Amino acid sequence: MSNQNGTQAVDRAARLLSEVVHSAEPVTFTELTATTGLAKSTTSRLLLALERNGLVRRDSHGRFLPGEMFVSFAWRGGAEASLVAVAQPFLDRLGKATGETVNLGVASGGSVEQIAQVDSTYLIGGTNWVGLSVPLHCSALGKVLLAYGAAQIPAGKLGRRTDKTVTSETALRADLAGVRARGYAVTDEELEPGLVALAAPVFRYDGAVVAAMSVSAPAARMTRESAAFAARRCVEEAAALSAALGYRPRTARTAQAQKAPERKAGAA
Repeated sequence: MSNQNGTQAVDRAARLLSEVVHSAEPVTFTELTATTGLAKSTTSRLLLALERNGLVRRDSHGRFLPGEMFVSFAWRGGAEASLVAVAQPFLDRLGKATGETVNLGVASGGSVEQIAQVDSTYLIGGTNWVGLSVPLHCSALGKVLLAYGAAQIPAGKLGRRTDKTVTSETALRADLAGVRARGYAVTDEELEPGLVALAAPVFRYDGAVVAAMSVSAPAARMTRESAAFAARRCVEEAAALSAALGYRPRTARTAQAQKAPERKAGAA
């Protein structure tokens, strides 16, 4: 009897999973109980088990989506187009925690293309960067991509955007070494006067960096304390997104983001 009951539980869980995976949109708990005909208590118990094992996950509204295991498998096939959809909950969480503008960027044609954004909650915040490209060497997103080999330092002279822009390749390489040591990049008015940003790497299952996640704010609002907090949360959410993409670090990484980023000349 116990074997029969065990098989029945597997069948029910498989049916729930099938409903979630084959749905074009995230599905609610109520929809799942209605389509499967299962009791609410049974549905709840099975969904919790599926969630614990990475087979389903919930969005910010509590609706169910295919879990990290499916995302990881899809990325092994190169499904980069789904990156924004996978990243959105992590970007939203970072935006809610900091109240500042949050961006996701990827390397594209020798620059950084920003593919997703969560707007600042303040009246004075960042512009809409989605679809815009910015230089690699003077943006926090770009420095992350350069530091971890997702992009290459542009050949020729590094363009000056402000009087704080790093234009020496030697100085830039030293800065990139610092990015790898800290685990995040800092730019302080290098891309645009009055703009401060911090960014952390997003890894995929094989350890390659495929994107960077950033928090940016006006320099007047990004104090030493708020910068330390933003850096820590950015590193945490980037790491959580990396885990969703199947990345498993070989050794425990010590988050140094609690240490306040230095406001230095040549960063934005």
